[in-house]
Amino acid sequence: MKKLLNFMLAAALICGASVFTSCTKDDNPVNPADNLSEKIIGKWMTTDKNRQPMLTNEKRVVTFVSATKAYMSASFTHIPVSTQWLDQIEADVVISDNKVTLTMHPEERVTVVDEYTVLAIDATGFTANLKVTTTLNGELSYEHESIIRLTKVNRDYSEAILGTWEGHVTNSEGSEFDDGETHRWEYKADGTYVYYVKDGDDWVPYKGNTLNEYFVDGVLLCTRWIDNDVENREWWEIASIKDGVMKWKALRQKEDGSTYTATFEMRKVE
Repeated sequence: MKKLLNFMLAAALICGASVFTSCTKDDNPVNPADNLSEKIIGKWMTTDKNRQPMLTNEKRVVTFVSATKAYMSASFTHIPVSTQWLDQIEADVVISDNKVTLTMHPEERVTVVDEYTVLAIDATGFTANLKVTTTLNGELSYEHESIIRLTKVNRDYSEAILGTWEGHVTNSEGSEFDDGETHRWEYKADGTYVYYVKDGDDWVPYKGNTLNEYFVDGVLLCTRWIDNDVENREWWEIASIKDGVMKWKALRQKEDGSTYTATFEMRKVE
């Protein structure tokens, strides 16, 4: 039951706690004749919510492989940390006029329906009114609406990230978990990673962590690990991987509500 309750918390975080923003006069639903079932194919990442930039830890990636099938990736957390770790969870898709409906079953007794009423779409992105409905054992548990923007993702770094990288934050605010020192991470093809620290002149696996999982979907990188029985999560967007250099960025929020962009740079270990 705790896992199911955590899913409800995650569902709330998907759309956030902000008040629904109604459509403006510029948000005219697309015409069904615009071939929505063809234009929607591809990989999309959420970038804005209610016309404000979305924090990296709230983002998700939706990949439409056909007019009837899609996959969604996201890592949602709360206090306490949610158990939701959605690495390309399968969704059934129904497209009717300008509505795109995704139906997912992340837990045995949980059904999530995401209904996108598409307001505008082109080759680079689409804007939609998103209605999320969550049911538990067939009973309504959660419902929310918001305006959301998704941007087309034309890169996928899930293969390029594999291997061992050495890096550090490149601005003063970087990672909340980083101590300012250079560290190493070895990303494996099975979705796990090894975190290394320096012991004298040698790099050794850090023994304090367990779990150590990650996924990359497009440019979104999500990691989670358990340290001293506490699960931690961190989210980044991979800005680029080129010539043995990998750059990350993330939009984060401070306790006072202000936002900042964290950056990280890593080099491939030969």
